[in-house]
Amino acid sequence: METVSGGIVVVHAVAALFVLVLGPVQFIRRPKDRVHRYLGRAWLGAMVVTCVSSFGIMPGGFSWLHGLSLFTLASVSTGWVMARKKQWSTHAGCMIGAYVGTAIAFVFAAAVPTRTIQVTLASAPGLVVAIVGGVVTLAAGAFLAVRQVVERSAVQADD
Repeated sequence: METVSGGIVVVHAVAALFVLVLGPVQFIRRPKDRVHRYLGRAWLGAMVVTCVSSFGIMPGGFSWLHGLSLFTLASVSTGWVMARKKQWSTHAGCMIGAYVGTAIAFVFAAAVPTRTIQVTLASAPGLVVAIVGGVVTLAAGAFLAVRQVVERSAVQADD
């Protein structure tokens, strides 16, 4: 079993939390504007980090979660290509599907008592609260900063 002190586990957990927090913001708000595109790029980057880092966490060897990571990488890559081609419904389907897969993996990781999430919750709940709080703050800050930059550039374009 991996421990939370493993750097790859921390990178994986923080990136996955960022994906889980920022995903609903992307799905709920208006699509196809600059804020959506900039936050989408950050979300996509975090998704890639989440998937790639999962291959550094293989205490029992390759599992269905690693298969999900491969599928998710293919899905978000396809979603990015579809956005570039302006095929919005396919783009949305790929990205929402990738998000749902990440949420399912999170539920599995949180539900199994021997997984790092459960062990860390029991042994260092303050650390979990700090990490989750930091990720939520980072996601909110990213959203507000991007929105402010986009609004400022729109005002300057109107002048």
